[in-house]
Amino acid sequence: MKQNKILLASLMLIMSMGAFAKVADLQQQVKIKAVSQTADIKNNQIIFFGPVEVTQGSIKIQAAQLRAFSADGETSKTLVATGNPATYTQILDDGRPASASAKEIRYDMATRTLTLTGSASLDQAGSQVTGNLIRYNIIQQKLIAESTGSGDDRVITIIQPESYQDDPKTQPPADKPVKEQDSQ
Repeated sequence: MKQNKILLASLMLIMSMGAFAKVADLQQQVKIKAVSQTADIKNNQIIFFGPVEVTQGSIKIQAAQLRAFSADGETSKTLVATGNPATYTQILDDGRPASASAKEIRYDMATRTLTLTGSASLDQAGSQVTGNLIRYNIIQQKLIAESTGSGDDRVITIIQPESYQDDPKTQPPADKPVKEQDSQ
């Protein structure tokens, strides 16, 4: 049971990512909804089968499966959410949404590294990075994005202009023309 509590506590750490952290979210309870779960105490592993939904404040993780484990003899935990895709969303302190999605979202607590693998996408305030693999070290605030290197597969980065990031509510949608007022 003690291992169960340790693994569940480690699940909370995935939601304390420095890049996305919203103080009020981290003070909320963690709620995990799943179709079923198994705990392998001897091997320090809990698996939630889904669909799985984890919520903490505005944070939401959705996956087909969520696994929390530690290697034998290690205190560091690893969390792996898988799906087609697995997703992470949160409302930032400034009110803007942040999200990540991939076939696998892995969080290594020892290195504080988030790794998105397979059709990976990271989106914050309208700017986006996509690729086959995105690795983000939270402490060092370093991001590495890679493509498969085959065919036309490339890493794509979209950066919105500062005016979009400052106040997106004042920007008209790019695909709709601005309606002119009658001059009567």
